[in-house]
Amino acid sequence: MKKTKFTTLAVATLGLFGLVLGGCSSNSGSKDSSSSSSSKEKITIVGSTALQPLIEKASSQFQNNNPGANITVQGGGSGTGLSQVQSGAVQVGNSDIFAEQQEGIHPEKLSDHKVAVVGMTPVVNKDVGVKNVSMDQLRQIFTGKIANWKDVGGKDEKISVINRAKGSGTRATFENAVLQEGDKPVNAQEQDSNGTVQKIVAQTPGAISYLAFSYVNKDLQELSIDNVKPDYSNVSTNKWKIWSYEHMYTKGKAKGTAKKLIDYVLSKDVQKGLVSKLGYYSVHNMKVTMDPDGQVKDK
Repeated sequence: MKKTKFTTLAVATLGLFGLVLGGCSSNSGSKDSSSSSSSKEKITIVGSTALQPLIEKASSQFQNNNPGANITVQGGGSGTGLSQVQSGAVQVGNSDIFAEQQEGIHPEKLSDHKVAVVGMTPVVNKDVGVKNVSMDQLRQIFTGKIANWKDVGGKDEKISVINRAKGSGTRATFENAVLQEGDKPVNAQEQDSNGTVQKIVAQTPGAISYLAFSYVNKDLQELSIDNVKPDYSNVSTNKWKIWSYEHMYTKGKAKGTAKKLIDYVLSKDVQKGLVSKLGYYSVHNMKVTMDPDGQVKDK
């Protein structure tokens, strides 16, 4: 697996982020979280759009049982999450990649909280007529060496590659698993979020990109690779190679409301409930582990 450093995107202010979503409902969370520290402490969480749906829902549930908690969840990408939490601009940075993989980040200054696992899969517009490719074919598509779907058993149609932006943890995970050392990604349009990619691929004939499992819907065709299906039974054993941990990073030890929220996300209620319901996989169910260098071994 190819491991590379990824450059942090410059962000002028947190106000530039697109979406700020707050809380809905639930009945979980520790009762002592409604203490005075929770009622006074504002927590801002930014970063990975792959992890964003889970943290939005978990934060909503947490706040429902802890009405004094003030939690804001934003996207922006893994690079942004890591850079902002390192600078102290936010309390939690969400990331699909290890801090060690991000250029300009000092992992020793951060605490890593692995809260879930996310699988990622290549997805195509349904018109292309392809459901399975080899890993080598996939690599050649994303390096521009294969440019027509007929070359992999599909329609005589130009391949339109949609990439994630540099600094995206989803892109980093995908390229680490699919590309080889020295490969240069094909020049392609870049999009900032899983949600945008989902819509563009569904609406663009010949399009291909990659998404977290949680973003795949009936309007898209996911691809098997070497006849291995993109599902969590295969992720858990590393038979499906495109996956990553979902990290919640804090600067130094987690404390206050941030710690209580992270503990809640790691609780049995969330790991057995929201995690699977929203298309993630519990860290507790993995049969393998991965280190920052991409080395995978049995637990």
